[in-house]
Amino acid sequence: MQALVGLDVGTTGVKALAVSPAGDVLARAEEAYALSTPQPGWSEQDPADWTRATDAALARLGVEPRAIGLSGQMHGLVCLDKRGRILRPAILWNDQRTGAECGEIEARVGRDRLVALTGNAALPGFTAPKLLWLRAHEPAVYAQIAHVLLPKDYLRLHLTGERVTDVSDASGTLLFDVAGRRWSEEVLAALELNPSWLPPTLESPAVSGHTKDGIVVAAGAGDQAAGALGVGVDRVGPLSVVLGTSGVVFATLPEFAYDSAGRVHAFCHAVPGAWHAMGVMLSAAGSLAWLRDTFAPGSSYDGLLDDAARWEPGAEGLGFAPYLAGERTPYADPDVRAALVGLSLRHDRGAVVRAVLEGVAYGMRDSLELLRQLGVRAESARLSGGGARSALWVRILASVLGLPLERTAAQEGAAFGAALLGGVAAGTFSDVHEAVDACVRVQETVEPDPDWAAAYERGYARFRRLYPALRPLEEP
Repeated sequence: MQALVGLDVGTTGVKALAVSPAGDVLARAEEAYALSTPQPGWSEQDPADWTRATDAALARLGVEPRAIGLSGQMHGLVCLDKRGRILRPAILWNDQRTGAECGEIEARVGRDRLVALTGNAALPGFTAPKLLWLRAHEPAVYAQIAHVLLPKDYLRLHLTGERVTDVSDASGTLLFDVAGRRWSEEVLAALELNPSWLPPTLESPAVSGHTKDGIVVAAGAGDQAAGALGVGVDRVGPLSVVLGTSGVVFATLPEFAYDSAGRVHAFCHAVPGAWHAMGVMLSAAGSLAWLRDTFAPGSSYDGLLDDAARWEPGAEGLGFAPYLAGERTPYADPDVRAALVGLSLRHDRGAVVRAVLEGVAYGMRDSLELLRQLGVRAESARLSGGGARSALWVRILASVLGLPLERTAAQEGAAFGAALLGGVAAGTFSDVHEAVDACVRVQETVEPDPDWAAAYERGYARFRRLYPALRPLEEP
């Protein structure tokens, strides 16, 4: 059966998804690979693992692709020499070694100018500071660089032999003029980086090459932009809310706009001529996973959530600051740490779980409020991510955000959106909007609970006081 295939190069594995032109999921396959942490705060992978996993996943999928779309983890740095050989393991989006280089970038470019050009402040996860780190710490590797690729684009090179990227993924390098949808000559010159290392950029649904079997491969998109397409956020209207390991609140913008303080990210969208803004909190469903693995190993998530459901909103004053790995939005602060506050003798395991669910929801509310400051008018949101499987958490999140949350029939994330981009590239759909209209269907809507609204407005006001209280504790 011919199908539209989406490939998503994740942090823990590759997902391959086969989708019909009507949006039905025909087959799925996943292949895992290892993550290396050779030093504290470092995060690396061997790009060869991505290609091996992809070949295995495509073989297991058992379909004849009509087209392939690509998506994947953003910001990763893949360095190749002039013969196309991998020079060192890829440095990933969650690597934290480049704090000094971020300061150097802002000093060279100017913080305000950097944000105006790239839509983003300098953060350790982005690609540009990784290049500066290599220049300072691995000069022998740096001297051999001939090509720089992002993770999904190394997979494209494997499939098609082409070195290309797309505008949405390029937006996360800190080297891209996001408003102009092109590489920034000004930033590259200020950082003294060679423009010839960077691949040509295409709009996400464009044809980027063909496999040896003649299968068209779309340019694709970064994981958040592709995931937003997968739930139908292709135009101004519903937001995309991702309750995954990290938490994302994502809005399509009618025109380029950015937060002058750099608290939310402004990127090109996977829709030609469109942009998006998003807030990212680092520990969303990851907070619940940490709680279970640390304090309730062997317990089921369902059991923990049942315990939490026995507590009223606010858990009698118990609060959680979800900064287990520092934070990105609204505080670009890798040093702040999480806290449970307001514990009493009455609180039990269920109360702590409830506080974690609510603290994550408040953190996502922070992102929503910043998007509103950019002029986003949110009336509903499309929900995805592992945490979205919890009816209680979704009800809490809808009530904290004050928005109806819609679940779509397909909950496959970025791989689904990548498959739609493949369909546009192959001519199955005339454009991205037609692909979304044909394939994305809302299945369920969860409304905010009016009985919880007042409690959560008080809770959010209290939550907003936690970061200013916690931050001084981390100062030397």
